[in-house]
Amino acid sequence: MEEREINIFWKKIVNTINDGLMFIGPEGTILMVNKAFVSLTGYSSKEAIGMSCQLLGCDACEQTLDTGIKSVWCKLFEPGQEDMKKCRCLLKRKDGSFLPVLKNASVLKDEDQNVLGVVETLTDISEIERLDEKVHILSRHCHLESDFFGMVGESREMESVFDMVRKTADSSAPVIILGESGTGKELVANAVHLCGARKEGPFIQLNCAALNASVLESEMFGHAKGAFTGAYNSRIGRFEAANKGDFFLDEIGDMPLSLQTKLLRVLESGRFERVGDISPIRADVRIITATNKNLEELIRKKEFRQDLFFRINVIPILIPPLRERKEDIPLLVNAFMDSLNQSGKKRVTGVSNDAMDLFMKYPWPGNVRELKNAMEYAFVTTDDSIIQPLHLPKNIIRSKESERSFSLPRQDRSPDEKKELIDALRQTNGNQTRAAQLLNINRVTVWNRMKKYGIDLKKILIS
Repeated sequence: MEEREINIFWKKIVNTINDGLMFIGPEGTILMVNKAFVSLTGYSSKEAIGMSCQLLGCDACEQTLDTGIKSVWCKLFEPGQEDMKKCRCLLKRKDGSFLPVLKNASVLKDEDQNVLGVVETLTDISEIERLDEKVHILSRHCHLESDFFGMVGESREMESVFDMVRKTADSSAPVIILGESGTGKELVANAVHLCGARKEGPFIQLNCAALNASVLESEMFGHAKGAFTGAYNSRIGRFEAANKGDFFLDEIGDMPLSLQTKLLRVLESGRFERVGDISPIRADVRIITATNKNLEELIRKKEFRQDLFFRINVIPILIPPLRERKEDIPLLVNAFMDSLNQSGKKRVTGVSNDAMDLFMKYPWPGNVRELKNAMEYAFVTTDDSIIQPLHLPKNIIRSKESERSFSLPRQDRSPDEKKELIDALRQTNGNQTRAAQLLNINRVTVWNRMKKYGIDLKKILIS
């Protein structure tokens, strides 16, 4: 094909490219766009051509454009600049929403090295960012084969939690997670997302107790450029980022009343405005909230809106404190031990019976988080393969309940104890709960005896 024929088909060739493409003149005017540009930005070619390239509000262009050099309007045209610039940035679409893109900008020159303009390609990376977030969520839960989206437990209380999470799968109704600090409310929120119909969408979270009212509002709804001191660029809010997915508001009981009113309006209408902007934005978001506070008590004190409570309290999930499901402690200890073995240089194979007794008697006011911290402390202090009482934090050793239990003399064990346990495990095909029922002991005792006698389930079931 001759050059003349190629020139005839050039426009068609450009329009077959999946990436958005635009040609910008030396003065900053958009001179040409392709079909992919129209699809990505929402601007038609008639609307874009002739307009300044600042039409797209690219957040990466602020410093590039603000050079202080009158002879050029953009750093790309400064002498000595590289021919190609590449960056990740946010572009503002015609409808006001933001699009994450990978932008490549290249200066186009003629044969005499005179600048003709800049060619920019725009690659939509919104799907990549969504998958990055999904990998981040899943990576926190894939270290255990027997867990439920990162949560560990076989107690009746935790089975009820797991069952409730499963029941949310086909619903888009708001979910509220209630529980003491350290019980794992964030893990439950992640599980609700991953079990639900919106699992392919984003999972965005925000802690309402970590920020003051003005910053929290900006984080939730985003802000327009110049909305307040320091707002040099427009910024997408987390509500908008959660479109087609789930938005997890942790510690909702700490949200200021002024923001509670705005959140209620968003939940009722599905619309909101960025701080400093009047253009309404619509987002399809399922709200998941969590708190360790008594919201009904806060309502009586007029510190929480009753109408907002009714709006978010559609599907409540109550997380039990660790002291109410102590039969899960050995499972949690094993899970944390496996995780620490994988990430650390030490190799710990177990916990002594005495140490486990202290774990079982301690009231755990900090719940699962405190147990995890105790295991991390033990890994640091132990030089052996077995964690002993002396390796545990002092508050666990000195606990009144632990001291009473630890000082009790141990009962003599039957010489046939190991054989009886092995027989029971074989009869129940390795089910420790059923084996405990056969022996008329609790499941924790089964676990302790297996550790004591070094019983390997795989070996006894094969033999």
